Amino acid sequence: MTLLGLAWRNLLRQKRRTALLSLVVVYVTVAVVFMLGFLDGYGESLVEAYRAYVEAPVVVAREAYWEDPDPENGFPAPLALDHPLVRAVSPRLALPALLRTPYRTEGGVVLGVDPEGERAVSRVPEKVAEGRWLRAPGEAVLGVKAAERLDVRLGERLVVETGKGALGLEVVGLVRTGVSTVDHAGVYVHLEDAQALSGVYATHLAVKVPRGREGEAARALNGRLPPGVEARDVWALMGPIRGDYEGSRYFLYPFLALFVLLAAVAVVSTTYVSVRERLREFAVAESLGLAPWALAKQVALEAGLASGVGLFLGLVLGYALLAYTATHDVFGPLMRLSAELLPESGLSEHLYPAVRPGYALVAASVVLASSLLALLFPARLVLRLDLSRYLKGA
Repeated sequence: MTLLGLAWRNLLRQKRRTALLSLVVVYVTVAVVFMLGFLDGYGESLVEAYRAYVEAPVVVAREAYWEDPDPENGFPAPLALDHPLVRAVSPRLALPALLRTPYRTEGGVVLGVDPEGERAVSRVPEKVAEGRWLRAPGEAVLGVKAAERLDVRLGERLVVETGKGALGLEVVGLVRTGVSTVDHAGVYVHLEDAQALSGVYATHLAVKVPRGREGEAARALNGRLPPGVEARDVWALMGPIRGDYEGSRYFLYPFLALFVLLAAVAVVSTTYVSVRERLREFAVAESLGLAPWALAKQVALEAGLASGVGLFLGLVLGYALLAYTATHDVFGPLMRLSAELLPESGLSEHLYPAVRPGYALVAASVVLASSLLALLFPARLVLRLDLSRYLKGA
């Protein structure tokens, strides 16, 4: 307790150095906490976009369709799925087609859905911004950006052409989901219309399962499905965007190492200069009976106290920043720009960082590691103190 009191008084005597060291630790702590929250929030936004809008929590299709997404490789008849984790199942028919309006013609993928079944597995029907959701054959619902690109409005006709025929459909709704793939390329038609244009029942089945148990459900279904049919969870459905996200997480480790180095440099430089200036003071204390290890411990306590103050303030600021950005659409403009530049990526137009208690443990570990590394040098300087040199003339 005596050493702790001395260490605290010494920190107050050297306010400028103490403040500098604490500020560096604050910066490192805030950076670590916010970076972890941002990456987790980015991952959650991707999963939610694919889970609720682009794909489904779990998708079941024939292995031939996974290898070649041609409608001919789809299901010729309904397939029953029986498992306790399965909450809802809805057939879908993804159909490459030529889309024609009086003003534009372009290729795209039409998704035939069961109007009521889709409500159980997807949030797209909830996001109708104009008009209404599908009710009967002969209707179409488009993403708002897709409608702008095709120059088509509510009540106008959209012609869908395939190699097996063509249908004229009335545009009855426009959806605005905030997910790039849906808003820029989404074209939804009644399942019966898609079946008439393809001659197959469905290309795949969208399956709703409890959140967080997608992988477990996919593995369980694969143990029950007939040969030649495979279930894939949302992570497997994300494709290249999953690799980009996982790659971004690997960059976390070099950044953490850089923060450890930064904090270590701040601790060692500040503590080393402080020790160098007080060597005579330490020599006098040692000559009066204070053991060298006790002096080294005092130096360690001083650095630890300053780092602890910085860590506490950094956690307060870091979590305050996360709490604010998790409830305010700060990154909305950036995500909307990314969605415009990469419309097929499935990016959400909103990103809210995650807030988890575990970030504090990671930040504390970074600060502790840097402090332990840095204290090796000042401590050695105290332990190897030459009393005769510093006591001359004292």
